Amino acid sequence: MALFVLFGLLILSPRTSASCSDARSSREDAERFRVEQAAPFRPKRPPHIIFILTDDQGFNDIGYHNRHIRSPTLDKLASQGVRLENYYVQPLCTPSRSQLITGRYQIHTGLQHSIIRPRQPSCLPLDVVTLPQRLQEVGYSTHMVGKWHLGFYRKDCLPTRRGFQSYFGSLTGSVDYYTYGSCDGKSLCGFDLHEGESVAWGKAGKYSTHLYTQRVRKILATHDSTSQPLFIFLSLQAVHTPLKPPKEYIYPYRRMGNVPRRKYAAMVSIVDEAVRNITYALRKYGFYRNSIVIFSTDNGAQPLTGGSNWPLRGCKGTYWEGGIRGVGFVHSPLIRHRRRVSRALIHITDWYPTLVGLAGGNVSHHQGLDGFDVWPTISEGKESPRMEILHNIDPLHRRSQGSLKDGYGLWDTTVQASIRVGDWKLLTGDPGHGDWVPPQVLTNFPSSWWHLERQIEIKRKSVWLFNVTGDPCERHDLAAHRPDVVKELLARLVFYNRTAIPVRYPPDDARANPSLNGGAWRPWVNDDEKQENWDGIYYKRGKNRKRKKCRLCKVQSFFKKLNLKIMTKQI
Repeated sequence: MALFVLFGLLILSPRTSASCSDARSSREDAERFRVEQAAPFRPKRPPHIIFILTDDQGFNDIGYHNRHIRSPTLDKLASQGVRLENYYVQPLCTPSRSQLITGRYQIHTGLQHSIIRPRQPSCLPLDVVTLPQRLQEVGYSTHMVGKWHLGFYRKDCLPTRRGFQSYFGSLTGSVDYYTYGSCDGKSLCGFDLHEGESVAWGKAGKYSTHLYTQRVRKILATHDSTSQPLFIFLSLQAVHTPLKPPKEYIYPYRRMGNVPRRKYAAMVSIVDEAVRNITYALRKYGFYRNSIVIFSTDNGAQPLTGGSNWPLRGCKGTYWEGGIRGVGFVHSPLIRHRRRVSRALIHITDWYPTLVGLAGGNVSHHQGLDGFDVWPTISEGKESPRMEILHNIDPLHRRSQGSLKDGYGLWDTTVQASIRVGDWKLLTGDPGHGDWVPPQVLTNFPSSWWHLERQIEIKRKSVWLFNVTGDPCERHDLAAHRPDVVKELLARLVFYNRTAIPVRYPPDDARANPSLNGGAWRPWVNDDEKQENWDGIYYKRGKNRKRKKCRLCKVQSFFKKLNLKIMTKQI
């Protein structure tokens, strides 16, 4: 039944149907189809894999998308490799990282709601085999440097227990770039820099991007490139807040009027420098000729803190294109057809089977993977095996607007969900702030202006449909004009929802307080303590907390809404 639904959706797409008819009438296309059925080109030896993941880097925050951003190394590597211009990630940190490490959608790991908070007794499911574990099985030396953000409440959740032979970085979602202090709220703070399973107290004081780059270069310098294949996962903290770049990197952007944008751009340039130093080390120590470098962001940028997704709609934390269409490229001497731009559909879950396949491992979809092996697509320009992406279904994120009736009796449109099939993309529930935020050019800008479109239009709707191939900026909602396509995509959501496991989102555990754990964020549950089962327990953070009355807050909220209404009428 699922295949018939998918086939019907492909027929509904005018671009797809046209290309199919051309293929049937063209001898050249028939020959191309015959060639594509041949075995894909694979490296003779397992390649060294360097995966570089940046944090909160937007679509408009790289030189080849925006001439005002200075990223010559990234631009050069992308131009010499394969630029991924139809590449999708998730809208938040934990979801993207979990899907990269497991090759599975969030609905299949129980992490479909929000992120893992520092005090939550939750982590990546322990029964899921991770990417580094699979690579270890086929002989790889595996190392991780940087941000984890996949849970750490017990030692079994740590990177060193999930397939990495060494780890150096932070476990929570956000830390200070110099002091490595991390706060959950304003008052609950602790130190967060770890070497293996120990706290790295003596390493603080150096800017994190420089510190992490130094560690990667050390790994390359001490590893024999001819004896064992290497996998390094560099999960940079940059360009996430706080915006604290060294002053010398800000100077080239001194003409930028917007201060957060100026600092943010400087942090992108620091990432560019880090990648330059790492690629130099790859050449120096003999890795480069048999290496694959993958560069990816984890989600869209937050415009209010200097990032930019222009001209895409939305931002980090949303299911609009600005939140999930990622910056990414692959650079490698092993790519068969280099120096090109790929518009094949690729998702962050696809790296798991792709890299395991390159390493010589055997990947089967019977193992529960949602990703596809896209190496033939990247290396040889073949069509992507991926025809659809489930962006997510979050049963905990509901809104008052919407109903089962609005979902044609198939789907409750109060539920936050999003899916893409072929050219079509459907969103239900609350997709998040739906603004088109232009690049920041003024020194200061009234924050209310970012939200005008969201307040006017989004609150009245619960279903959206876009042809994102022809309308990547999502300006033309076709839900009312193509109810047939809406029904087909709703049916796909129903199909996926039947395979979902319960949400894992437990309440905070008071024992996680750093003051009870030597002043640092570290595992607080003993190894011999029985693991609690949170399946089916839904908890909305902050819902049961007592809130102090704040008269000033109410006044500020009143005037903010009043100002918004006034500006809306002016427009």
